[in-house]
Amino acid sequence: MTESTSPAQKLRGLLADESNIVIGPGIYDGFTARIALAAGFSCLYMTGAGTTMSRLGMPDLGIATLNDMRDNASMIASLDRSIPVIADMDTGYGGALMVGRAVEQYIDAGVAAFHIEDQVVTKRCGHLRGKELVDEDEWCTRIRACVNARTKSGRDIVIIARTDSLQGSGYDAALKRLRLALDLGADVAFLEGIETKEQGRQICKDLAPKPVLLNMVQGGVTPHYTAAEAKEDGFRMVIYPGLALGPVYKGVAEACEKLRKTGDVEKAEGATVRDVFGICGLKEAIEFDVAAGGKLYKSGV
Repeated sequence: MTESTSPAQKLRGLLADESNIVIGPGIYDGFTARIALAAGFSCLYMTGAGTTMSRLGMPDLGIATLNDMRDNASMIASLDRSIPVIADMDTGYGGALMVGRAVEQYIDAGVAAFHIEDQVVTKRCGHLRGKELVDEDEWCTRIRACVNARTKSGRDIVIIARTDSLQGSGYDAALKRLRLALDLGADVAFLEGIETKEQGRQICKDLAPKPVLLNMVQGGVTPHYTAAEAKEDGFRMVIYPGLALGPVYKGVAEACEKLRKTGDVEKAEGATVRDVFGICGLKEAIEFDVAAGGKLYKSGV
């Protein structure tokens, strides 16, 4: 990404490449972001559920505020400005003024794209039961606020419109909401909670040539897709919000249980202190200090 290329423009370029599909590994803090960057992904996805759990220790029930989400997104985006970050923006955190403020702050944070949904502000994870939605007028107001705030800023950000209406209102109602959002200026459609692969193929067909995002939640209501299968069915982007959550939970839980029972934890292969510092930029930090004339790390660490 050149100095003149914004994160949003970089992501738009990835979306325009029909020979590939944009894969967004779900990360939620600096450490998981560094691991995904080291793996070589072309973009990152900041999961709202993961952010809520890691920063607040709470479930994904609309508890995280704009400040929580923006601060986390800003930190993650700062780690590598050449890699676009897609971030959850929940419901926009209030009425039109708050939605517009959220968009401006996400742009300031260096975020390339965000998704905003049509649940009520007291929302819940899209793969839980009992979701309540705002009406179509309020949904359109949210999207207009996003588009107007982007225009007012004079800068770019990719707007992903997410509807959670499939489970409660059916496919036709969900399709209508996505078409309304795209007509108002949203860039990407996101049908949450796809229940069959036929629904996935149909939404991509019905909204073509607009790009459609697939949310691949392990253990959720959506059937399993590989990235290649998602591309074949017409999706242009796939995000994996639970990618790091399961392995981290399992690994840390097992280590804690072993320590509690035995009072000892064997060294995990490839996970020394130096290894994890290395993932987080130890070498680059030392080189920067030395180049600036610093002497603290000149002889190494």
